[in-house]
Amino acid sequence: MMHDLFDLLGIKAPVVVAGLSGGVLRALSRHRYKLREMVASPICGALAAAYLTLPVVSYFKASGIPMPDPAEDTTTLAAAFLIGMSAMWISDILFEIIVQRFKPRTDE
Repeated sequence: MMHDLFDLLGIKAPVVVAGLSGGVLRALSRHRYKLREMVASPICGALAAAYLTLPVVSYFKASGIPMPDPAEDTTTLAAAFLIGMSAMWISDILFEIIVQRFKPRTDE
């Protein structure tokens, strides 16, 4: 059933699993465990991998970066894992920029 839902959305299930795994690794590698990060990081990793992996791999191929031909699925899953692992860091940076930009300034 989940596989059918992923197919309907145009998402490869192994890519989601690789992104989820990257998010789990990111959550477990933190020095301080926060419940928010333990839950959000795998979800964020899975979503980012689902929607960013194929465009990133296509961009790398188009830009001439050497990529192995016979192991295309392995390359895609490795990219999904790395995107999943770094997705929460990227979202942390973006949220910090947004907070700093829109935070009311207090003049001293």
